[in-house]
Amino acid sequence: METTQERLDNADQLGLQLVRFLRLLERANHQFHDKPHGVEKAGYMLMAHLVINGPQRTSALADAVHSDPSTVSRQVAQLVRAGLVERRADPLDGRACLLAATAAGRQLFDDLRAKRNHHIDQMLGTWPMERRHQLVELFDALNTDIENYRPQMATAIAEQRKATR
Repeated sequence: METTQERLDNADQLGLQLVRFLRLLERANHQFHDKPHGVEKAGYMLMAHLVINGPQRTSALADAVHSDPSTVSRQVAQLVRAGLVERRADPLDGRACLLAATAAGRQLFDDLRAKRNHHIDQMLGTWPMERRHQLVELFDALNTDIENYRPQMATAIAEQRKATR
């Protein structure tokens, strides 16, 4: 059975690899992301969510991407101006609107996704499919655990801030 120190050492190693991964990802984003239509990376995340999950209210979109509704509203306004997202009347509540990707938004998303998939395939070119599937499973598990841990993290940060006041 592993000791607490072994688990913490492993967490440290994973933390270092995650920092390395994020730096490499940021560098790749700068290199490959040419901001067509003048849309920032965060805007593309919102558009992607709308393409994949369908029309949503701003509040639901903000919850889904773990962001503040006012931030999402600003980013959505940019996407609307670029013709990539549109506002539609909510059929369940005429006072509210739904955000939906336009045909141009879906096409841009599909084009960027195809390019991304090509680059990932090239990077993992020497990996056997079994190992690729394992990577997807582990990333999915990590992302799920991060999402599930967020409330605990928020509580711990709030308590830490209280203690330092």
